[in-house]
Amino acid sequence: MNPMQTAPPYDLAPVAWLMGVGILLALGPLFWVWRRNAGAGAARRLHQLTVLTLFLTFDLTLFGAFTRLSDSGLGCPDWPGCYGNASPVGARHDIAMAQAAQPTGPVTHGKAWVEMTHRYLATGVGVLIMSLAFATPRARRRGRQTGAPHERVLSAWWPAATLVWVCLQGAFGALTVTWKLYPAIVTLHLLGAVVLLALLCIQAVRYRQAAAGRGAIGVSPGLRNLMVGTSALLVLQIALGGWVSTNYAVLACTQFPLCQNSWWPPMDFTQAFQVWRPLGESAAGAALDFSALTAIHYVHRLMAYGVFAALGVLAWRLRRIAELRPQAAWLAGLALMQLATGLGNVLLGWPLVAALLHTGGAAALAVVLTWALCESRRERVAADAAAPAPHGSGKDGASPREARPGQVSGAARSTKAYP
Repeated sequence: MNPMQTAPPYDLAPVAWLMGVGILLALGPLFWVWRRNAGAGAARRLHQLTVLTLFLTFDLTLFGAFTRLSDSGLGCPDWPGCYGNASPVGARHDIAMAQAAQPTGPVTHGKAWVEMTHRYLATGVGVLIMSLAFATPRARRRGRQTGAPHERVLSAWWPAATLVWVCLQGAFGALTVTWKLYPAIVTLHLLGAVVLLALLCIQAVRYRQAAAGRGAIGVSPGLRNLMVGTSALLVLQIALGGWVSTNYAVLACTQFPLCQNSWWPPMDFTQAFQVWRPLGESAAGAALDFSALTAIHYVHRLMAYGVFAALGVLAWRLRRIAELRPQAAWLAGLALMQLATGLGNVLLGWPLVAALLHTGGAAALAVVLTWALCESRRERVAADAAAPAPHGSGKDGASPREARPGQVSGAARSTKAYP
C-alpha cells in the first residue's frame, strides 16, 4: 500500500483546543465590561473594551518578553500545540525525553508551560480584538438607525485593521517557534507587538475624545515634528534593542560608559547586521564572532544617548502645554526608568527583573508617544495669521468664550499651544 495513503491528515485538535482556551479567557473581560457598563451606550462599552484590551495586550507583551528571557521560546518546539497536544499535560512523555537528553536544553516541563501559557493568553487577546472588529460596525449601524447623536462609534476600519494585524502577529509567533528563534523573526514579532499597542491606543484616545466632545489640541509645527521624529527614533531603538536581546548581545559590554576598557572596542558591523541568518551564526554559516555581538550592543547604546536626549527635550516642551502635561510626566519618568534598567542590565549581569522592566518601559514609551500624537495636531500658523477674523470675534466667527469643543482661542493658543 502507498504510505502516502496511510498517512494521517493534519490534526486540527490543538488548534481547536487553543481557540477554545482563548475564548474562555476572553469571556471574563467581556463579561466584566458588559456588567460594568450595563445600561450604557455602545460607544462607552466599546471604549471600555478597547482600553481593557490595550491593558491586556501590554501585559501579553511583558509575558512574551518573560518567555524569551527565560529561554522558554522553544519550550514546545512545534506550533500551535505542544508535541501535537493541546497542553504540556498530554506531551509530558515527549518533554521528559527531551529534558533527559538535554537537562539544560530549551525543552523542560516548566518552559513548556510558560510557552503554552503565552499562546493561550495571545489567543485570548485575539478573541477580544475580534470582538471589537465585529461589534463596532454593528454598533455604527444601530447608531445610524436610532439617530442618537451621543453614540459616536469609531470607524469600523480601525478595529478591522487591528484584527488583521493581530493575525499577522500570530503568524510571526508561529514562525518564531518553527524557525527556531531566527533573530529577524523574533525582532519583527517584538515590533509587531508595539504596532498593535499603538493601534489600540489610537482607538482608546479617539473614543475618549468623542465622549468628551473635543478634538486634538493645536501645537506648533516644530513641536509636532519633534514628536514625530522622537517616535521614529524610538521605533528604531526598540528594533535595535530587540536585535540585542535576540542575539544575546547584552553582556558583550559589561562596563559603562566604557566597553571592554575602550571607548571604541573591536567591532564587526558586517556580521552584526546581517539580518537574515540563524541564531548564533553568520550568513555564511560560521559561528558569529564576538566582535559582531559587541557591535550589536554598542550601536544600541550609542543610539540610546540620542533617544534619551530627544525624550528629555520633548518632555520639557510638552510640560509647557497644560493639556499635554500628563504625557510629559510619563515620558520623563519612563525615560529615567529606561536609563536605570539599561545600566542594570549591563552592570548587574542582565537580571530578569531589569530586562523585563526595560522591555516594558520601551512598550510604555511607544504607547505614551502615540497618546501624545493623538491628543495633538499641527497648527496651521500661516493660514491662521492670513485669515482675517470678523470684528469682535474669535476664529471661525466665534468669540473666545464660545469656541467649539476641541478648539483653542487665539489668546489661549499663544500661551498653551506654542511652547
